[in-house]
Amino acid sequence: MSEQLLTQTTIDKLRFTKTPMTIRNERAQSVAKWAFCGMSLAMIVPLFLIITYLVYHAAPSLNWEFLTTLPKNGMRDGGIWPAFLGTIYLVVISLAIAAPIGVLAAIYLNEYAKDNWFNRVINLAVINLAGVPSIVHALFGLGAFVYAANFGYSILSASMTLSIMTLPVIIASTREALMSVPMSFREACWNTGATRWQTIQAVVLPNSISGILTGVILQVSRAAGETAPIMFTGAVFYKVIKGGDLFAYQLNEQCMALSMHLYTVTTQVPNVKESIPYATAVILLGSVLIVNATAIALRSWLRNRKKW
Repeated sequence: MSEQLLTQTTIDKLRFTKTPMTIRNERAQSVAKWAFCGMSLAMIVPLFLIITYLVYHAAPSLNWEFLTTLPKNGMRDGGIWPAFLGTIYLVVISLAIAAPIGVLAAIYLNEYAKDNWFNRVINLAVINLAGVPSIVHALFGLGAFVYAANFGYSILSASMTLSIMTLPVIIASTREALMSVPMSFREACWNTGATRWQTIQAVVLPNSISGILTGVILQVSRAAGETAPIMFTGAVFYKVIKGGDLFAYQLNEQCMALSMHLYTVTTQVPNVKESIPYATAVILLGSVLIVNATAIALRSWLRNRKKW
């Protein structure tokens, strides 16, 4: 009996003993895990250090008065309200132009367009447009909107230039979101007698809205931080407006912007208060992060409502 128990114990040990191949696989998996962890830290730690550095140097100027008052003493002191308000105008108007056009274009390319040479050329053009440098978009906006369309140097010209620049990102992300919806959903809807547009409206778009918001997030981030397109089309060095007035700008007027203001006070204004450029950068970064966080929260909520 004892010999049988000993034999059974030996068999169990042999059964659960790791083979050399298993040991090698576990070692490789552990190395890969720590390598990916190191890559993540290599991205997160520098970002945290940069934000900490900016906030530390911006602290003397970071207050509500800095956000809501006008620049003073040749922009060497005071606040950034005209630049902050101008950035809001540029981002909101460019989003209002680019988002509907981009989503509708993506719907056509994914749901209606046939696989022929013309539509392949359109897809290639969208991909190439996403890689065009911002200075080229600035020159295009200068020629197309400022001169050809006769909008002049204005918020409208700058916003339309930003919308053209960010349009490929919205189209590409929207197409990816639409393609993620299973074809069986469409077929089930068609079998009930629904038209193609009814299917898109009732089934495809509700199930892809979270992915569409990804393109919108990228659009907001890029539009808020660009300098060259607005410098050539609508941004101005300095403009006097009423502090705290949300409707201080007209569409046919030029405006200040945070990215342009940051460039100006850093390179063009001597003897500026040391904390002002850092505080401007923190406000710009914080605004983008707040918008992104809101969009991400909305996207997560919509994603959790999915039934598949």
